[in-house]
Amino acid sequence: MDNSEESAIELHGDEEIIEVIDLNDTEPGPDDLADDLEDVDFDDAGNAGDDNDGWETEDEMEAEAEQDDSDLTFSKHTGSVFCVSLDPATNNLAVSGGEDDKAYVWRVSDGEVLLECAGHKDSVTCAMFSHDSSLVASGDMSGLIKVWKVETKEEIWSFEVGDLEWLEWHPCAPVLLAGTNDGNVWMWKIPGGDCKTFQSPACQATSGKILPDGKRAVVGYEDGTVRVWDLKQGNAIHVIKGQDGHQGALTCLACNKDGSLMLTGSVDGCAKLINITAGKVVGTFSVEGGKGKGSKDEEESNSVESVGFCNILPLIAVAYLDGTLAIYDLSTQALRHRCRHEAGIVHLQWEQSSSVVSTCSLDGALRLWDARSGNMVAEYKGHTAEILDFTMNREATLAVTASGDNQVKVFCLQRPDR
Repeated sequence: MDNSEESAIELHGDEEIIEVIDLNDTEPGPDDLADDLEDVDFDDAGNAGDDNDGWETEDEMEAEAEQDDSDLTFSKHTGSVFCVSLDPATNNLAVSGGEDDKAYVWRVSDGEVLLECAGHKDSVTCAMFSHDSSLVASGDMSGLIKVWKVETKEEIWSFEVGDLEWLEWHPCAPVLLAGTNDGNVWMWKIPGGDCKTFQSPACQATSGKILPDGKRAVVGYEDGTVRVWDLKQGNAIHVIKGQDGHQGALTCLACNKDGSLMLTGSVDGCAKLINITAGKVVGTFSVEGGKGKGSKDEEESNSVESVGFCNILPLIAVAYLDGTLAIYDLSTQALRHRCRHEAGIVHLQWEQSSSVVSTCSLDGALRLWDARSGNMVAEYKGHTAEILDFTMNREATLAVTASGDNQVKVFCLQRPDR
C-alpha cells in the first residue's frame, strides 16, 4: 500500500512536468515521454525554483548594468573619466581626461590610442582640441595645463596657474583661455606663450565662453556676477550683478549661433537670458516646485546644471539637478515642456540642425528628447555609474560619453525619423 501511494505521488508529479513540456513542444508519443522521464533529475528540479527566486532579485539589481547599447567602450582610464570632446575637423578623434591624471587621444572607430597626455599632477578635468584639430590641450585640477601637437605626439607648451576651473580654445586661432579658482582669466597664444590676464575681485571664475566673433568672452563667477570681456583691450565691457544678476555661483554658459544672446545657469536655481550687446538681463527662467523653492540654503536649491539654444527654432533648454529638463519658448519665455529624469541631469546638448536635445544624467543613461513634443525619442544605457560629460558629432549620429565607471563609450544614434 505504501509503495502504491508513493508511485501515485510520483506519477502526479510527473504529470505536472509533462503538462509544462506539452505547452512548448509538439505532442510527444508514449515512448518519448518515458525517455523524458528517465532524464529528469527530481532533486535538481526541486532546487531550480529556489535558484530562480534568488536570480529574480539579482536581475532587478543588475538588469540596468547588463544592458549595453554602446558600439565601443574605451577602457584605458583607471579612474573616473571627467571630460570628453571630439576633434572639430573630422569628428574622428576623441580626447578624454580622468581621475588617473591622464588624457588620451584615441580613434572613435576602434578605440586605438594615438597619444597619451602624461605628466599631470592631478585629475585631468579639461581636455579639448583646437579649432583646426592640430593641437590638444589638457588641464588638471591643480592648474597644470599642457598643449600637445597631435600629428607629432609631442608636448609643445605647458604652464601652471592656480586651481583650474575651465579651459577653452579660441574658435578660429591657436589661443587658449583658462579660468581659475582665484578669479583670474588667462589667455595665451600657443605655442609662443604670449600671455594676458583678465583680473577681477578674488572670486572663482567658475565658467567661461568665447563668443563666436572671437573678440569677446563671457565669464561667470562664484558670487553670481557675469562679465563680458574685450579680449583685445583687456577690459570688462559689461558687468551684470546685483538684483539683475545671479544670487549664487555660475555653473554653465551658452550663447546662440550669432552671439547676440547668452544663457547663464547658477546654483541659485535660475537661468538668465542676457542680451550681450546691451549687457542686460532680458529673461529669467526657473522651475517652480523644485527643491530650490523657498530654500534659504544654497546647497539645497535646485541648481541649473546645463543650458543651451536650439539652432533651428526659438527654443531654449535648461537642465536642473532635480532631473527636470525644461524647454522654454524664447519669444514668449513660456515653459513649453517639462521632461522628467529619475536622476539629476549633468549636461545637455542640442543637435546642430534639429529640434532634438540630448541629456546625460547621474543614472548613467543618455536620452534624446524632441523639444517640439517634449517626448523622449531614444534612451541609451551601458554605463554602471553616472555620466559626467558627453559630446556628439556634427551629424548627431554618434555620441561619446564619459563616466564615473572609468569608461568612455561610443553610441551610434539611430532614430526612425532620420
